[in-house]
Amino acid sequence: VMAEAQGEPYDGQVAVAAVILNRVNHPEFPNTIPGVVYEPLAFSVVANGQVNKPANATAVQAAHDALNGLDPSGGALYFYNPAKTRSAWIRSRVVVRAIGDHIFAS
Repeated sequence: VMAEAQGEPYDGQVAVAAVILNRVNHPEFPNTIPGVVYEPLAFSVVANGQVNKPANATAVQAAHDALNGLDPSGGALYFYNPAKTRSAWIRSRVVVRAIGDHIFAS
């Protein structure tokens, strides 16, 4: 949450955590949180090491809120920042909602 959504609104941070959990519960993704987070090529923050930096209290609370069932992503399986990606594939996904700088999609 910290690596992907630092500086985003709180709902956006919870939504990022919810996307991870939505993937855990979806048959096309690994069925564990570490499996989803560390799936090869899934998240740039894993490749660049940002995922290993300590989380702040807000990111930890956002993760807890998602674990407790809050899902501002609307059930999304993907998120991206349109200002930071050129991927035609991710841009082709159905947009569920936008929160802060992220688009949440299915």
